[in-house]
Amino acid sequence: MTEEKNTATNQAEETPVATPATPASAEAKVADKPADKAEAPKTSPRGGGRFAQRGAGGGQRGRGGFKGKRRLPKTDVPAESDYEEKNIEVSRVTRVTKGGKRMRFRVLAVIGNHKGRAGYGLAKGLDVASAMAKATSKARKSLINIPIVKDSIPHPITIKYRAARIVMKPAPKGTGVKAGGAVRTVLELAGIPNVTAKILGTNNKVNNVKAVFEALQKLVPPEEAENKVDDVKKENQES
Repeated sequence: MTEEKNTATNQAEETPVATPATPASAEAKVADKPADKAEAPKTSPRGGGRFAQRGAGGGQRGRGGFKGKRRLPKTDVPAESDYEEKNIEVSRVTRVTKGGKRMRFRVLAVIGNHKGRAGYGLAKGLDVASAMAKATSKARKSLINIPIVKDSIPHPITIKYRAARIVMKPAPKGTGVKAGGAVRTVLELAGIPNVTAKILGTNNKVNNVKAVFEALQKLVPPEEAENKVDDVKKENQES
């Protein structure tokens, strides 16, 4: 009897104990659990929260710098080699102030390419060189296109600017530039081979130059003049 009991106990010890199976739903829940959250970034010992993060990146307004747009050079300004410049007048002007008299230099410059383009500039400076540079720069920025028809201006024109009054008329080939003073210089630099001009008002060079350029701006090519006449005729017929 004792032997049978010992064998029974040995068999009981040798048989493995069955572990309870985990349900499939529990495994799915374990799989669906999110991963551990990433560690939060360590803040600097100075603290500061969002201000510290913005300062670390540099930002657009920090030392990284705001990258603004560069100014592109003007394409209308011509090269120096293409144009000829002349200083029509260099004068010394004085301004009386409370502290005394302030002396400056004034320069009137005209440039042109002898091909129907010209401009003028009037500027002041502490010395002649700086005044000339400023006047030339202004002249290059104020260039105008002049219509030339049959080596002359398209039509006669009379212009009045303050005390200056100038009359310009077209001339046939071989006439040349018949004008005097500053008007002649402007017409030669503009590249008008044949033209006659007369100064009827003041001899002030500044006013005469401004009057000439105002007259040249108002010149109308024949094609545009014909179109304007046709438009006027159509308006008269419709009315």
